[in-house]
Amino acid sequence: MTFEYQDTHEFFAQVANESAAAAEAELQALGANRTRPIYQGIVFNAEPQALYRINYCARLITRVYAPLAGFACRDPKALYKRAYALEWEAVFSPEQTFAVTATVSDSPIRHSGYAALCVKDAIVDRFRDLFGQRPNVDTDHPHVWVNLFILGSRAVINLDTSGGSLHKRGYRRRTIMAPMQESVAAAIIQASGWSGERPLYDPFCGSGTLLCEALMHACRIPAGYLRGRFGFEHLPDFDETLWRQVKASADGDIGPLPQGIIAGSDCDARAVASAQENLECLHRFGTVSVTKRRFQDIERLEGVTIVCNPPFGLRMGDKEGAATLIKAFGDFLKQRCAGSAAYVYFGDRDMIKKIGLHPTFKMPLRNGGLEGRVCKYEMY
Repeated sequence: MTFEYQDTHEFFAQVANESAAAAEAELQALGANRTRPIYQGIVFNAEPQALYRINYCARLITRVYAPLAGFACRDPKALYKRAYALEWEAVFSPEQTFAVTATVSDSPIRHSGYAALCVKDAIVDRFRDLFGQRPNVDTDHPHVWVNLFILGSRAVINLDTSGGSLHKRGYRRRTIMAPMQESVAAAIIQASGWSGERPLYDPFCGSGTLLCEALMHACRIPAGYLRGRFGFEHLPDFDETLWRQVKASADGDIGPLPQGIIAGSDCDARAVASAQENLECLHRFGTVSVTKRRFQDIERLEGVTIVCNPPFGLRMGDKEGAATLIKAFGDFLKQRCAGSAAYVYFGDRDMIKKIGLHPTFKMPLRNGGLEGRVCKYEMY
């Protein structure tokens, strides 16, 4: 038996809709072809070399699924039967762990948790029948992530070739309240067009996510550089030699960070300590300066690319105080940041009109449950 992806060479990259255009261009640059955006993702074709490279290097996507089987699914019995028939023993062994996630929409099987349980039971029963033992479920760090997607009466069982969300780069050792997701920070850096040609500064650096993503972008560090393993290593046609070649080639493109090109600050000492610890994971590539300082105490930020996710509105829980603070930040940009461009993420869109500046552009960007906006402000 061959799995569906082996016949079609087709995969699905999960990505937020607002980042789809940039993510599609990124996929194409990494070797994907015949890309086709659909809801919450992009379908694409790729040979194994490109699949490995995409998982290792892509900054804007969160997962890549390999379809194992697509089939008509009108009831739990049909789901169990098809899941049981798949050759799971070609993917992992009874000694390894797995987990099943499911998304169900407009289906006779109404509950995603129950649908996932049907697939889990089928996998366990097949292993028990074949080997007399069953693999354990680990919902935190399994060896294999299995995904089920049901739309109407059509189901697809996938293997997560990423091995968990790609936004988990591996540098986040410490966090503070409401940290920005890594792939969201990467999207902001990408939207800014910054590539290390002039200084970049984050005056609300928090735990340093934007600074880490800027460093990785400027040095061409693959997004998965710190990840220990990937789901594609469990594909039955996985080629370890080819994977090592792909990794070595991507790692060979890494370059050093120019001195003083990236810096940041925060008024919270705990945030500064968190940012410094997270950046320490990447210190071998260059030094990023992070200091404890209020933005009001920064004398000048001229000719700089400013990126930030200020604690305004929803994150502060004090709308009146947030409005006062953002007005002060707008004044700071106007009065002390001549020749700079600022890319500000607003988790609370009501705060956009409080800054007292007209944005050059606004880009929708979801960060967790926040339907936020990235606004660009040019200071002349």
